[in-house]
Amino acid sequence: MDFPKLKSIIEGLLFLSGEEGLSIKQIAEIVDQQPERVSDAVEEMVADFANQGRGVQILKLAGVVQLGTLPEHASYFEKLAYSPARTSLSQAALETLAIVAYRQPITRVEIEEIRGVKSERAIHTLVNKDLIHEVGRAEAIGRPILYGTTKSFLDYFGLATIKDLPEPGLFEDTENLEEETQLLFDKLDVQQVSLDGSDQTDSFDEVIDDHGFDIAEDLDDGDHENR
Repeated sequence: MDFPKLKSIIEGLLFLSGEEGLSIKQIAEIVDQQPERVSDAVEEMVADFANQGRGVQILKLAGVVQLGTLPEHASYFEKLAYSPARTSLSQAALETLAIVAYRQPITRVEIEEIRGVKSERAIHTLVNKDLIHEVGRAEAIGRPILYGTTKSFLDYFGLATIKDLPEPGLFEDTENLEEETQLLFDKLDVQQVSLDGSDQTDSFDEVIDDHGFDIAEDLDDGDHENR
C-alpha cells in the first residue's frame, strides 16, 4: 500500500471513530501495516493538515489519535451549536436521550447497538443541550466515553434523582424504541402535573421549548429509514 493511500484510509478511519479516536495499534491492525509505518503516516498527516490550512487537525491524546477542530475557530462552532436553526430535538435525539437515561453509564457503541443506527450526531446534540455528559471511560479497548444524564435533565422533568424515572422496565425490549420513547415522555408529562398539583403544567414539548428546544419532525440522523 502506497503512503498517500494509507494516509487517506487513516483519515477516513479517524473520521468514523469520532471523538473516541483510535490507537496506532488499532489502525495498524485494520490496515494490515506495521505500527511504525502507521505512526510515520500519522506524523506526516499532522504536518500536511497544518501546512494546507485545513479546518481540522490530527490530535494525539493519551495514546489515541483523533480528528479535532481548530481552537481559533471555536466562536463559529458556538454559533452553530446555539443558533435557532439548531435548537430542535429530533426523534433520533429523543430515543438516544431515553436510552442514556435508562441504561447509563453507556457508550456510543452500546447506544448504536440498541438503536441499530449511527448515533454520534444525536449524542453531540444532547451534549450541546446539556442533557447528557461524559461520566467516565469504559474499561475496554480505546477507553470509550461513558455517557449519563445531567442535573439539567433532572431539573427539566422535575426529577429528584434518576431513580424517579417512570417504569424501570422501559427499554428492556428495544424492538419498539419509538413507542417506548413516546411513552417515557408522556409519563414525564403526567409526573410533572402530579408534582405541580394542577393541569397547567407544560407538556414535554413546551418544557423543551422553554429551554430553547422543541421536537423536530425531521430526523437529525436521517436514519430511521435504514432500520
